[in-house]
Amino acid sequence: MFDGETEECSRQKPQGIKALCRSTKFTRAELQLLYRGFKQACPSGTVTEETLRDVYAKFFPQGDTSRYAHYVFNSFDHDQSGEITFEEFAFGLSTLLRGTMQDKISWTFDMYDINHDGCITKDEMLSVVSSIYCLLGKGIEPQVDENTARLHVDKVFQKLDLNKDGVVTLEEFIEVCTKDEAIHRAMCMFDTI
Repeated sequence: MFDGETEECSRQKPQGIKALCRSTKFTRAELQLLYRGFKQACPSGTVTEETLRDVYAKFFPQGDTSRYAHYVFNSFDHDQSGEITFEEFAFGLSTLLRGTMQDKISWTFDMYDINHDGCITKDEMLSVVSSIYCLLGKGIEPQVDENTARLHVDKVFQKLDLNKDGVVTLEEFIEVCTKDEAIHRAMCMFDTI
């Protein structure tokens, strides 16, 4: 249990703070602050997909958050238990906020690799990109339809599929993402946090 924390109604008890400090890039004080916020938002000690969907809905009230929340949830739920523990949350957040460029690119690849077979198909990419457009909702300008999403995916996929075999491997994804200045800037956006 974290120092100064009591068990109260918690079903899920996190591993020790020292172990989390070793496995994440957060300090003891940062982890304690994160844990307090996590427990306040999720008294059970875990996050469900429904909870994550509700959080996204607060930020994107005009959109459909269900599909995007599903993909993000699966990226954090490493053991595929149907719940995100504090450890999984802290590890994922550490990767996104403090990870190396390769860590962030690998995390992103894993989110797009929906069936976890080690490669991204055009259909998988279209599913994730479409879920992002749905998340943003009807309020975005210009309006985006399924055809717009498909054209965007065709363009990006062509750039990523270096050997033109119809799938994008992690190696291809890393190679293109590390060389593309726009992707690099996007991945570094949270580096100062």
